[in-house]
Amino acid sequence: MPDAPPLRLDDVHLTLPSAAGPVEILRGLNVQVNAGERVALVGPSGSGKSSLIAVAAGLERPTRGSVSLFGRDLARLDEDGRARLRRGRVSLVFQAFHLLPNMTAEENVAAPLEIAGLRDATATARSWLDRVGLSGRLRHYPHQLSGGEQQRVALARALAPRPALLFADEPTGNLDAVNARHVADLILELTAETGAAMVLVTHDEALAGRASRTVRLRDGRAA
Repeated sequence: MPDAPPLRLDDVHLTLPSAAGPVEILRGLNVQVNAGERVALVGPSGSGKSSLIAVAAGLERPTRGSVSLFGRDLARLDEDGRARLRRGRVSLVFQAFHLLPNMTAEENVAAPLEIAGLRDATATARSWLDRVGLSGRLRHYPHQLSGGEQQRVALARALAPRPALLFADEPTGNLDAVNARHVADLILELTAETGAAMVLVTHDEALAGRASRTVRLRDGRAA
């Protein structure tokens, strides 16, 4: 479905078990993200922002409602099918950097490109690391990099396949103010350059204000 939006959630509910009984995390969310649109998700802790990302990316199945990626209903796909649909088209950046500790910066960026069967993975990885200001850190391991540098490697890894949709869950949350501004600038600049749609979870109102649109969540609902 070439004209379908990258992401659409219709009446999405998510209820998870707990020791005290079922907990309603999402309560009837309706969200659509169009091609090239950058949508910020803001709200207090526990409002369902990260859960929305997990459901929207097909990492968690909703209890009720439907989630469509690029016009495909995720409920009709098994885990492998969802992974194939995401491959090369959906990327994620988290507050925790999730770099592979036994791989260099270059290898961390090149690995998903190689898995996707893309040619010139190493050259592409070097190019993207240069674009995030890390051309001098190609062969450094994560423990040899600062937090800001690790998040820039994670950003290069996410954008190197030129995804159509980027999920960014508090990407500046673990960074000091200077690095947070730098990473925020890079995310907005590079997603605009690649044309990727983005769903951005953030507590930073200034960063949210730079998105195309803001969705405010409270108690699992869009406020």
